[in-house]
Amino acid sequence: MISFTLSLVALLLGYLLYGRLVERIFRPDNRVTPAVSKADGLDYIVLPGWKIFMIQFLNIAGTGPIFGAIMGAKFGPVAYLWIVLGCIFAGATHDYLSGMLSMRNEGAGLPELIGKYLGKTTKSLMLVFTVLLLIMVGTVFVYSPAEILHSIGGGTMMWVGIIFAYYIIATMLPIDKIIGKVYPLFAFSLLFMAGALMMVLYVKWPQLPELWSHLYNMGAEAQPEKWTDAIFPALFITIACGAISGFHATQSPLMARCVKSERMGRPIFYGAMITEGVVALIWATVASWFFYGDPTPGYELIAGAHKGFYTSAPAVVNLVCNDWLGVVGAILAMLGVVAAPITSGDTAFRSARLIVAEWLKLNQRPVMNRFYICIPMFGISVAMLIWQIENPDGFNTIWQYFGFSNQALSVFTLWTLTVYLVQEKKPFIITLIPALFMTTVCSTFLFISKQAFHLPASVSYPMGGACFVVALVWFCLWYRKYQNNHQ
Repeated sequence: MISFTLSLVALLLGYLLYGRLVERIFRPDNRVTPAVSKADGLDYIVLPGWKIFMIQFLNIAGTGPIFGAIMGAKFGPVAYLWIVLGCIFAGATHDYLSGMLSMRNEGAGLPELIGKYLGKTTKSLMLVFTVLLLIMVGTVFVYSPAEILHSIGGGTMMWVGIIFAYYIIATMLPIDKIIGKVYPLFAFSLLFMAGALMMVLYVKWPQLPELWSHLYNMGAEAQPEKWTDAIFPALFITIACGAISGFHATQSPLMARCVKSERMGRPIFYGAMITEGVVALIWATVASWFFYGDPTPGYELIAGAHKGFYTSAPAVVNLVCNDWLGVVGAILAMLGVVAAPITSGDTAFRSARLIVAEWLKLNQRPVMNRFYICIPMFGISVAMLIWQIENPDGFNTIWQYFGFSNQALSVFTLWTLTVYLVQEKKPFIITLIPALFMTTVCSTFLFISKQAFHLPASVSYPMGGACFVVALVWFCLWYRKYQNNHQ
C-alpha cells in the first residue's frame, strides 16, 4: 500500500508540475477556437468545461483502465511504474498536445494532423488504419456487453441489435443530445466506483508486494509454465489506457471542437488522462490484492480460476464491487462493464464518421450525408462481429489486434507531435523520448508476439533495438536537414 500511495501522490504532482510545463511549452492563448468559429449545432458546439472533462474522461477510459490494469497487475508492482511514468510523461502529454493541435487546426481529426506533419503518404495509410481501428473498437465493445445483458434477460443477438441501434442514433445526432447528457452520469459512476474502492483499500490496508522488493515479473514466478509473457514488451501493450493509448488521439478532437478557450486544455486533456491513470492505479492495486495479497480475498474459488490468474477482468469487477460495495457496487459494476464499453464504442464510430467526412469533404449538416458514411461503416462492423461470433477465439483475436493497433497509433501520434514541436521551435524532447520508447515497444512486440512473427526472444529483442536505432537516426537526419533548410 505504500507503493500505491506514493504512486497516487506522483500522479497528482505530475499534473501540477509536469502538466504545467507541457502547457507552457505549447503556450495556449486567447484565439477563437473552432467551437466558436465553426459552430454548427452538430459536432462544433460550445459545452461547459466540467461537462467536456467528464465526456473526455469517459471517451478515453471506458473499461480500458479497469480491464487493462487487472490483467497488467499480474506482472506485479512494476505495473505501478508504467502507469505513473507512462501517464505523466507519455499519455497525458500525448492527449493534451493532440487535443490542442486539433484545436489549432480548426478541429482537424488525427489523420489530417498526421498528413500535415508526416506527409500525404503517411496520411493515406493512417486514414485507413485509424478508421479500421475505430470500427474495431466499436465491434469489440458490442458483444461482451450483450453477453452480460443476456444474463439479465433476452437473447444475446437481441442485445447486439439494440446496442447497434443505439450506436447509429448516437453517431448521427448532435453531440449535445445524447453524449452531452448521458456521458457525465456514466463518468461520475466510474469515478465514484474508483473512489469507493480506494477508501476500502485504505480501511483494509492489505499487505501487498512493494516496488522495492518485487520489481520483477511476479506472474512468471507464480506460474512459469503458463504465464510466459515478459514484462517488456507485454506490460506496455497490456496496460494501454491508464498509461498511453493511441485511441485517445482519435477522441481528443471530438472535445477540441467543443472547447471555448484554449486555456481550458490542461484540465480537460491532461487532467482527464491523469484521472484515468488514478483509476488504473486503483484497479491495479485491487487486482494485486486479488493475485498476491496477504491474506487473499479468497476469490480463487471462481470457476475456471487458479490463484486468480485465469479469472476474466469483468468477473473480477463484478465480484469486487458486489463484495466490497454491496448493492451500490453491483449497480456501478453493471454500469462499468456494460455502459462504459458501449459509450467507448459509440464515440469510436462518431470519430470514424468525422474522419471519413473530413477526407471526403462531405458536409455533415444534411442527415443523408451522415447516412452515406455510417451505412458502410456499420456494415463492416457487422461483418467483423459475425466473424467474431463464428470463430471460437474470435473476440480474443480481434482484441489482441486492437491492443497492438492502439499502441501503434500512439507511435504515429507522438512522431506527429514531435515534428510539430520542431517546426514551432519548441522543446521537442517531451515527445521524442516517448516516441522512441513506444516505437521500440511496438516493433519488439510485433517480432515476438504469437499473433505476428513469433520470433525467438534472442532475435526479437535485438531487432527491436535496431528499430530504435533506425528511428533515432532517421529523426536526427531529418532534423539536420530541416534545420539547414530553415536557417
